[in-house]
Amino acid sequence: MSSSASAGARWRHLVRLVRLPNLLIMALTLTLTQTCLLAPEQPLAALVDVRFLLVSLAMLCVAAGGYIINDYYDVKIDAINRPGTLVVGHTVGRRTAMMAHLVLSFEGVVVAAALSKVVGLVTLGAALLLWGYSARFKRLALVGNLSIAALTAAAVLLPELLRRTGDSAVWAYALAAFLLTVVREIVKDIEDMRGDAQHDCRTLPIVAGVARSKWVAGLFLLCLVTLVAGGVWAALQVGHWRLGLWLLGTVLAPALVLGQQLRRADRRRDFARLSMMCKLIMLAGVLSMLVLGR
Repeated sequence: MSSSASAGARWRHLVRLVRLPNLLIMALTLTLTQTCLLAPEQPLAALVDVRFLLVSLAMLCVAAGGYIINDYYDVKIDAINRPGTLVVGHTVGRRTAMMAHLVLSFEGVVVAAALSKVVGLVTLGAALLLWGYSARFKRLALVGNLSIAALTAAAVLLPELLRRTGDSAVWAYALAAFLLTVVREIVKDIEDMRGDAQHDCRTLPIVAGVARSKWVAGLFLLCLVTLVAGGVWAALQVGHWRLGLWLLGTVLAPALVLGQQLRRADRRRDFARLSMMCKLIMLAGVLSMLVLGR
């Protein structure tokens, strides 16, 4: 009984370490980009395409390695901001975590490079950026936020970089992912100010204050709202009512509510709720690919 409980605990710690829910959303994004945007006429064939499966594996390996190295560098900060979620240094040794990061990142880059030079370079850049983010960039105002946003957009673009279809919708989704991720990262920085300040981080809220940080997040959110509103208008203009109404009801309207609540937020739990709202809007945006692909 104790051995099964111990095994269950190890699995829970592994799931937490590699952020399995985030990896599943990334896998869903890659899948829908491939099947709904790039090859809607042959979705099953596109889904089982070996090159797509390998590039997805490469990106997921690099992302998992990035989450691990982030926890490796954030042990002291997370002990203050998220004391109940610590894995590295507790159930997983720091040396083991570093080795897992190196193996996963190396595997991802090698697999991607075998598929395409461009995809290999993008994946290598992603791995290096994740390491730089964890070690240094996340402690600098806006640099870390923009780094993670760029990596999120890259995850949307990878299937397109492999297939080279020239589909503009993929780039629109990548831009939307970039803008929303910047908003969420700034919100998370405000939420984590206490631990960040104690470890000499220079994130935007610490450097510029909460009020100015909310204005910056609001500016990126305004850009997102403008982009999505344009998508709604374009969809309705060509008679794609399902897509237009989906974007209106599950992305645009919640984004407007997010902006209103961002303006009023002043407590840590408020910003935690806003961060979750960003995740849900992101998921709704990803699922809109299903509607577009029909």
